Amino acid sequence: MDKKLLVPILTIIVGGAWLLNVLGIMPGVDWLWSIGLATSGILTIVIGKTNKTTIITGPFLLVASLCSILRQTDRLALDREIPILIIVLGVLMLISQCIKSPIPPEAMPQTAKDDEK
Repeated sequence: MDKKLLVPILTIIVGGAWLLNVLGIMPGVDWLWSIGLATSGILTIVIGKTNKTTIITGPFLLVASLCSILRQTDRLALDREIPILIIVLGVLMLISQCIKSPIPPEAMPQTAKDDEK
């Protein structure tokens, strides 16, 4: 995704969520929390690029946002949301290990040469 499209797309999502709330289609949803989770997931993927960490974190936050909306609209019970999120986390961790993707630089161990600096 092109980074310059991110702000307009997020603005459309916020406006759409607000409209759903005002029209009574999805009232009672804490949109700040749900959109915050989704935004964090999208930004993780877009800014962090693809690596072993973002493959897990970005999609997990998007699924957590969806589960949050479903729970707040009484379409998903909390006792089911948590196990679903744990399963999704495990699947994403498995995918991260099975596909060839780089390790983020922050997770790389420092070498003795770096310690000398």
